Amino acid sequence: MSWLNKLGFGAARTDTPMDSSSSEIAQGPDDDIPAPGQQFAQFGAGCFWGVELTFQRVPGVTKTEVGYTQGYLHNPTYEDVCSGTTFHAEVVRVQYDPKECNFDSLLDVFWDRHDPTSLNRQGNDVGIQYRSGIYFYTPEQEKAAIEGRDRQQKILNRNIVTEILPAKKFYKAEEYHQQYLAKGGRFGFRQSTEKGCNDPIRCYG
Repeated sequence: MSWLNKLGFGAARTDTPMDSSSSEIAQGPDDDIPAPGQQFAQFGAGCFWGVELTFQRVPGVTKTEVGYTQGYLHNPTYEDVCSGTTFHAEVVRVQYDPKECNFDSLLDVFWDRHDPTSLNRQGNDVGIQYRSGIYFYTPEQEKAAIEGRDRQQKILNRNIVTEILPAKKFYKAEEYHQQYLAKGGRFGFRQSTEKGCNDPIRCYG
């Protein structure tokens, strides 16, 4: 999404100090509550536009939101995150029905979607906000994430750099980022969110 930076959306903001109280709030747990019978999962795998569309297509996923987490600033903006000074990651928070989609299935999608050996980078998107991460809500998710990472490591010939950490406060990104590719992006070419769709994902930017 580097075109946003070129238009000035990614400029660093210098008027927002990161005091201790801001950091304490930002580093707190995600206290949002999923819909009844649903569970949350958080994944960072580069630019969140394409990652969100990938999960939107997964059967059993009932809601997706893109946002920022793991940083030290309360209520960060996209500009703050792009500055690289707040330590936030771009993530997709997935709400899913465990009766239709288990966490291991989401992990399979996560590993397949991106290069987990690329540090703070996915393709042309470079920066700490693009780091690879699995942010768990339960001990069961943590265990599955670690076991999944270890299985992937046996397949790959490079070291996996994916961080596996407790889910922290989730800050929903600006509305224009939400379902960005499904809505057509800057070119107006809408991409399918149909469950099970295998159409190639085109990430504009």
